Amino acid sequence: MSVVTLKINDIEVAAEQGKSILATAKEAGITIPTLCHLEGVDDVGACRLCMVEVKGSNKLLAACVTQVAEGMEVHTHTDQLNNYRKMVVEMLFAEGNHVCAVCVANGNCELQNMAIATGMEHSRFPYQFPQRDVDLSHDLFGIDRNRCIFCTRCVRVCDEIEGAHVWDVANRGAQSRLITGLDQPWGEVEACTSCGKCVDACPTGAIFDKGSAVGEMERDRTKLEFIVKAREQKQWTR
Repeated sequence: MSVVTLKINDIEVAAEQGKSILATAKEAGITIPTLCHLEGVDDVGACRLCMVEVKGSNKLLAACVTQVAEGMEVHTHTDQLNNYRKMVVEMLFAEGNHVCAVCVANGNCELQNMAIATGMEHSRFPYQFPQRDVDLSHDLFGIDRNRCIFCTRCVRVCDEIEGAHVWDVANRGAQSRLITGLDQPWGEVEACTSCGKCVDACPTGAIFDKGSAVGEMERDRTKLEFIVKAREQKQWTR
């Protein structure tokens, strides 16, 4: 595979052709904020936090789904990008019902961490207070849709790693809704294998282990990475 050279934050780096800006930056020790990215599953550019500036482009580009190119010049942390990311986090809080004090993921939440990292103290946007339900029909897990940010990690993990295809997003815009099966209660979906990969993948407290108290939610991302790498190296197959 051919190699291209580019600059990220004025640092010259080399990368395999076809690799994303996000992966290239990570290898170079440059961290780009993300919420929907998860090692081991395909990127979809859902959260828009990884947007970067590329010389010659009149728009911001999502680093996770933009491939590197020869001579590309990328900037990842300009004032414009920092302000943009802060606005995105504010919008995520405004369009959902995120009450950290009573969330099982309090203290272990990527959205919460991103709010701290971007310096968000409040949202400039009016809170929507959507009417979203909680589904506790599964024997082991629960989903609180109030805390869902539609990163689709659960959808991709269930599809690409477990192969059960339990999760999906229904409707569009403000009416979007995370569903299980054909919009059935989670506990009634026969395709669910109760593997818990969706719980490990969720960046917030939306999908959780039943019985977890506030602040007890912990996830093991390495479990997902292990499965993917093992399959790629043909060490283990389903």
